[in-house]
Amino acid sequence: MKTSTDRILTTHVGSLPRPDDLVDLLMAQDAAEPHEAALLAKRVRESVAETVVRQVETGIDVVSDGEMGKVSYVNYLKHRLAGFGEPAPLEWTPADLLAHPGFLASRRQGSNPVRRDPPACRGPIAVQDRAPLEADLANLRAACARAKPVDAFVPAASPGVVAIFMPNRHYPSEDAYVAALAAAMQEEYEAIWKAGFVLQIDCPDLAMSRHLAYQGLSLAEFRRIAARNVEAINHATRNIPPDAMRMHLCWGNYAGPHTHDVPLKDVADIVWTARPQAVLFEAANPRHAHEWEDLKAARIPDDKILVPGVIDTNTNHVEHPQLVAQRIRAFADIVGRERVMAGTDCGFGTFAKLPPVYPTIAWEKLKSLAAGARLASERLWRR
Repeated sequence: MKTSTDRILTTHVGSLPRPDDLVDLLMAQDAAEPHEAALLAKRVRESVAETVVRQVETGIDVVSDGEMGKVSYVNYLKHRLAGFGEPAPLEWTPADLLAHPGFLASRRQGSNPVRRDPPACRGPIAVQDRAPLEADLANLRAACARAKPVDAFVPAASPGVVAIFMPNRHYPSEDAYVAALAAAMQEEYEAIWKAGFVLQIDCPDLAMSRHLAYQGLSLAEFRRIAARNVEAINHATRNIPPDAMRMHLCWGNYAGPHTHDVPLKDVADIVWTARPQAVLFEAANPRHAHEWEDLKAARIPDDKILVPGVIDTNTNHVEHPQLVAQRIRAFADIVGRERVMAGTDCGFGTFAKLPPVYPTIAWEKLKSLAAGARLASERLWRR
């Protein structure tokens, strides 16, 4: 994994705006509706090539495929793993939205069709179809050969986040379900690494799930679940070098009050025990922008790379480059310039339909990210 040796490198969390026609094809595939599979594959390949070039031109150093071939960052696994079947309703609603029923009702009126009842686990989890992952890796490899980014990463869901969003109706316990998911995901994790890409494990379960599935638990009980999920990640990645991996910590990529988010300081010590070297986390939105101060007193392991979100992915305001630079420098003051990269709070296309930030504005925000990183580099390296 490339790091900030002589300037602050830029990256993001993974998903980017998808072309409208591609979204239609992905939605049809996800709903098992008639669609042209060959056309879908062609449009994914073309869209990956286009988005990688655009990332490099925008100033993003460590790029992704934009998750062009995925309808969401979790549900894509129903096309790759056996064991998922008839949908089941999620048995929770975010605690912060429950506190504002009128706002919750307004959100449901414009709900995203990708977020309908997800497929549930109805049988043993196992790898079923390797072709989608192989296509993702081939598409990104070809795009990088053309655009020549500094580095590239591929996101993959953590066992814990799958357990939250794809309900267990088969295994005797949640522990058993998470263990089975970790065993199955190991193959995807290792395939990404062996293909020469940085593996990014998406871990909203280490933060967001506190006010979702586990809102009724005490903090101590939730911390035990978070530790279990980190243990599952560590087991599934035991063959991969830490410096070939990064992980994303998230409180939910939605524009809500977020008044029930677990504080970073309450889970950070558990996050540091995960094997991935780099940690991406929200640090730009109004609920978490203050937490850089909490990290001053945190015992951050010397080998960890911090990738704070310096761009909010839930507002159409475009951050000024000077603000971006200020945010970057705040973290560099804590761990040193070489241990900081500049990222985004979350993705710009977490779900294929109804992105929270208008697509052209998302690219403006990434342009500002790159400009802010240049300003921070000039100050940090005294050029």
